[in-house]
Amino acid sequence: MKTKKTLALYILLFLLAFLSLGALAGGAALIIEPNGGIMQMPVTMLKGSPFNNFLIPGMILFTVLGVFPALLLYPLIKKPQLVWANLLNIYSDMYWAWTYTLYVGFALIIWINVQIFIVKGVHIIHIIYVLLGLVIIAVALLPMVKKHYLKNEQ
Repeated sequence: MKTKKTLALYILLFLLAFLSLGALAGGAALIIEPNGGIMQMPVTMLKGSPFNNFLIPGMILFTVLGVFPALLLYPLIKKPQLVWANLLNIYSDMYWAWTYTLYVGFALIIWINVQIFIVKGVHIIHIIYVLLGLVIIAVALLPMVKKHYLKNEQ
């Protein structure tokens, strides 16, 4: 039985798209100019980290928090059955893209916490993005969203 799409589902899709667009732009800026010039971030911010410049962090940001959430939008809407995608799905009763949405929320929170550790300070943007990660997780866990992604509802 198919369930109707709820406002919460549209909010979840919007949050993932918002995250993706920001991470694609930020990651691309760091890849294009690894010295942080476009983002006005001095390389000295990385002192004590394993990175000499922002190239690798930019690539991680671009792919993990940019490309990956963007690629989740289609399966969250259309629910294609991809057997290989279930390999990392720890919730066997849930559609794999729903689980991956939780992974994105946790990845964002971890990413921001690592940033805070590296720069040894908290800025408003860190708080906003940790809250975004928490809201992505919270919306995904809403009963109406979970019901939409139950495997027996597909």
